[in-house]
Amino acid sequence: MRNKNNRISRAQKIELNDQYLPYYQIMQDKENHRDFSSRAGMAMMVMAWVLFMFILYGGFDYLVSKRINPNQNIVTNEYYLANGLQKEISLQRNAFGHYVTSGTINDHEVVFLLDTGATEIAVPESLANDIGLTKNQRIVVKTANGNTRAYRTRIASVGIGDIKLYDLNATILTNMPGKEILLGMNFLKHLEITQKGKTRTIKQ
Repeated sequence: MRNKNNRISRAQKIELNDQYLPYYQIMQDKENHRDFSSRAGMAMMVMAWVLFMFILYGGFDYLVSKRINPNQNIVTNEYYLANGLQKEISLQRNAFGHYVTSGTINDHEVVFLLDTGATEIAVPESLANDIGLTKNQRIVVKTANGNTRAYRTRIASVGIGDIKLYDLNATILTNMPGKEILLGMNFLKHLEITQKGKTRTIKQ
């Protein structure tokens, strides 16, 4: 037989449950809060890591780009002289000893490599296709890698900063890799060029 003193009525059980219910709710709320905080913390950590990698990659890409082409934002200075307006730009030599600069061909943004050893402007075929240059007479030209097929073309405008020349001959080279355009003497000979240290100044 059960001891009468150990018997708990149904009403007492309900009363006890009601007494402990807030405690269980508090503990459950704490556990849920910890789970939410843990998930939120993990999400924030992942987002921070992704952002860090994005900044790191972007910064590295920017530094590499600047090493190759330190002249991406050309500033043109203008002076009024006795014989008229003179435009002047300054180019910095890149990490590899070359003068590479951003510019335009027919208002398309391109990258030039200044080449005083080239007779005229030379354009890679893939880039010529991208900017819509017309392939005219088919020719064979001699390069460092031997003879190669090429095309004559005509360029309406070539510019670096605000310095522009118009209606120039160019050669489209079928085996020329990359996207850099060789800016040859048929452009450079029309300008005044001086050199001081790692800086090349061009005046028109």
